[in-house]
Amino acid sequence: MIYDVIIIGGGAAGMMAAGTAGEKGLSVLLLEKNGRLGRKLAITGKGRCNVCNNCTREEFFDNIPTNPRFLYSSYSSFDKDDTMSFFEGLGVPLKTERGNRVFPVSDKAADIVAALDRFVRKNKVTVKQAAALSAKKEDVFTVATDRGTFQGRMLLIATGGRSYPATGSTGDGYALAKAFGHSIVTPKPSLVPLVTKEKWPSECMGLSLKNVTLTLMQRDKALYSELGEMLFTHFGLSGPLVLSASGHIRDISKPHSIHIDLKPALDAKKLDLRIQRDFEEYKNREIINSLSKLLPAKLIPVIVRLSGIPADKRVNSVTREERLRLGALIKDVTLDIAAFRPIDEAIITSGGILTKEIDPKTMESKLVKGLYFAGEIIDTDAYTGGFNLQIAWSTAYAAASAMTPDTESI
Repeated sequence: MIYDVIIIGGGAAGMMAAGTAGEKGLSVLLLEKNGRLGRKLAITGKGRCNVCNNCTREEFFDNIPTNPRFLYSSYSSFDKDDTMSFFEGLGVPLKTERGNRVFPVSDKAADIVAALDRFVRKNKVTVKQAAALSAKKEDVFTVATDRGTFQGRMLLIATGGRSYPATGSTGDGYALAKAFGHSIVTPKPSLVPLVTKEKWPSECMGLSLKNVTLTLMQRDKALYSELGEMLFTHFGLSGPLVLSASGHIRDISKPHSIHIDLKPALDAKKLDLRIQRDFEEYKNREIINSLSKLLPAKLIPVIVRLSGIPADKRVNSVTREERLRLGALIKDVTLDIAAFRPIDEAIITSGGILTKEIDPKTMESKLVKGLYFAGEIIDTDAYTGGFNLQIAWSTAYAAASAMTPDTESI
C-alpha cells in the first residue's frame, strides 16, 4: 500500500499533523518507535502539560528568541485560541494560570495525550510502532524501519530534537533530513539546568527556594528577571526560574551570572531592621546560630561564610558594617555560570533544520517536493510558558493543512 502521507514521530507535532491530515480524508501512516504515542508530552509541565499560553500575538512572538518571523504564517493559521478550542472540543477543559499558562483543569498531561490519541484514531490514522532507519524519494517516499519498509506520496518528519532522549527524542530526524540535502543548525540545549563555577551549591543540594527573585546578567546587562522557585543541585542550579533563565543565554561562552534576591518582599532598609530584630533576640548566640528565622538551615553556613563574618562571632559583637554586608548579600547572592548541563537534561533543543530551507506557510521543504517538517526538529524555539508546544501545534497544523492528494508529489 502507498499511503498519502507517512509521518515519522508520534509526539505533539506528529499526532496533531496525523489527525489533521486524516480528518481531510488522506490515508496516513504514523510511525512511532516507542510503545505508545506522546511519551514526552506526558511528562511536560511536571506531568501537567502547559498546553499553550493565553497571551496576545505580540507577547507570543516576544517569547520566541529563535527565528520568530518564520512562525508568523503558521501561528496565524493556528494560534492559541485555536489550540484551546481544539482541546476543549476533544473533551479536555482548560484553565489559565499565572503568566497566562494554559493547563488542563485536571492537571493531568495524560488527558492531553489521550485526547490526541482519540483524534488520531477517529480520523483513521494507521499507527505502527517502528523506528525509521532511512528515507528516500524516487517516485514516492520510501521509509525503511526496523519493522519493514513503507511508502507514501508525502513525508512529514516530526521526530523532535535531542532533549529527553529517554522519551525517544534522540536526534534521529536530523540524519533523515540531511539525507534529503537539508542543513542542520547545530543542536544545543535550551531550558536546561546550569553549572556554576562556584562549588558551594552542592552544600545546599536538594534545597528548593520559593518566592525568590532570580536575575540573569550578561556582564552589566539584565537578560531575565522573575519571581518564583529554584533548586540547588550538586552541579549548580535548576528549577523553574533557572530553566527559564537558561533560555535567554544564546552564547554560553560569554560571561553570565545569576543573582538571587532571597528576600524580594523586603527592601534593603526593611531587611536591615528585620536582621536587627533577630540579632536583638539572639544577641548572645554565635552568628551561625542566629539566622534560623531568616534563612533555610542548609543555606546559613554558606551565607555566613560568604559574608566574611566569622561563624563563631557573637551577635552582640557584629559591627554595623558586617550587618549591612550580610543584608546586601541576602539581597544579591551571585553565582557565575560555567556551562549548560548536557542536552539530554534539557526540556527543549535549540537548533535544527535551517528555516531558510522550509516554506513558512506550509512547512514543506524547499529542496524536496512533498517533504514536510513540524515541531522541535525545526530551528525555532521559545521560552517556557507553553510557547514551545504552541510551535508544535501551529507548525503541524500548517503542514497537514497544506497536504493535498493532488500535489505534484503524487
